[in-house]
Amino acid sequence: MAEARLLTEGTPAPAFTTLNQNGETVSLSDFSGKKVVLYFYPKAMTPGCTTQACGIRDTRAEFEQRNTVVLGVSPDAPKRLLKFIEKENLNFDLLSDEDLALCNAYGVWGLKKFMGKEYDGVHRVTYVIDEQGIIRHVMGKVTTKSHHDDVLKVVDSL
Repeated sequence: MAEARLLTEGTPAPAFTTLNQNGETVSLSDFSGKKVVLYFYPKAMTPGCTTQACGIRDTRAEFEQRNTVVLGVSPDAPKRLLKFIEKENLNFDLLSDEDLALCNAYGVWGLKKFMGKEYDGVHRVTYVIDEQGIIRHVMGKVTTKSHHDDVLKVVDSL
């Protein structure tokens, strides 16, 4: 079991290409010239992840006004992500990382502890990436209820 090793601010965001909920290819380079909020979450349709995603859904217009795209990433298969989007009326892309390539590249896969048990899993981490693909903020401690507001404050400070 390995510790999660988060990336640091001021470094280039690792390039990626993966599938979204519709099985379409999405790459970081697709969003050149926009800020990107890349948030990692453990599992679609669980309570904390639902709270977090619905906050983003409800503030999507505010992100768009700031030239910012939000992408959620989890190890879920595209079919499960599509169910999550349909169930919660989500209005942004969720990215599938079944092989954990993205989680490993961004250092969010690692040892977790819950109720006395240790296991490897996805840490709830958010990266804010600028228009040139540089990581400008790393949010290692995320509160699901206020995540959307916390991220908007970060975007406004850039």
